[in-house]
Amino acid sequence: MNQILSGKTAIVIGSGQGVGRCIALCLAEHGCKVITNNRKPGSSINAFEETKLDFTPGEREELEKFNGDAKTTADEIIKRGGEAVPVFGDVSDPEMAKKMVETAVENWGRIDIIVNNASSNWTGGIMDMDLKIWDISIRSKLSGTYYLMHYALPYMKKQGYGRILNSASDAFVGISNYAAYGAGNAGVVALTKAAASDLKDSGITVNVYTPLARTRSWYNAKTTYRLNGVSPEVVEAFAPEAMKHTAEGMVPFLAYLASEEASQITGKLFKLAADGVIGLWSESEVVKEIKEESGTWSVEELQRRIPKELLA
Repeated sequence: MNQILSGKTAIVIGSGQGVGRCIALCLAEHGCKVITNNRKPGSSINAFEETKLDFTPGEREELEKFNGDAKTTADEIIKRGGEAVPVFGDVSDPEMAKKMVETAVENWGRIDIIVNNASSNWTGGIMDMDLKIWDISIRSKLSGTYYLMHYALPYMKKQGYGRILNSASDAFVGISNYAAYGAGNAGVVALTKAAASDLKDSGITVNVYTPLARTRSWYNAKTTYRLNGVSPEVVEAFAPEAMKHTAEGMVPFLAYLASEEASQITGKLFKLAADGVIGLWSESEVVKEIKEESGTWSVEELQRRIPKELLA
């Protein structure tokens, strides 16, 4: 195995199962020492918090394959000859984020890579959402990402080396029934780009990616569709191709981004899909504009020109 990350250390948030587990194992296979993490020992087959879905025996059997936590991931890394330390705790607590960074430094003397993979899978439209859903969604995704960056960056600045990889979701573009989740992910995209600009020429890169793969959440969503009268066969037929594969094959891209070879790649938003597709999202830009030469608009002029010119 190519030891492209030999001598490096990483923290991978949310690495008990799913995409995060695959990332932690991949980084370790390429020579990295890893702090693994999830909120608490054990795992649940319920991906969407505070849900109690009526799973069939077959669905339960599939979901059990995704069970795991920070310790089981660390144990697997050690079994394969690597080094790992599990840390249980919620990164949306700033003291816990600080502890994870300190644990890496105490064990290995440095922190080179952080992967902000945690999120809270709340669903709900803007009318359904209560304050609790909003708060958890923003804290787990956006605040947690910031806290880990905040505590890791002083060490990275001193080293002159750091790789920050932030997980977002294509929900950042605004998807029905994912108002809070989408807002949190949009915040991560903006935070990444701002940080990359702030850290230019420091030896630290900051990038963000939108992963798509078959995980525990997929099976929960599939069950939800079944309970609402949509057959599993129909769901499978219309699922994106990436949702038919687990994440192992796509995560080497993140090992590459974490390496010294990727020193010039920063502030980018990547699509990362388990069907073998890696994409680069476009940058936000003004695509059309109109101008009033006098500098002062009237409502009458706006009524005339907006439909015919700006929105045509």
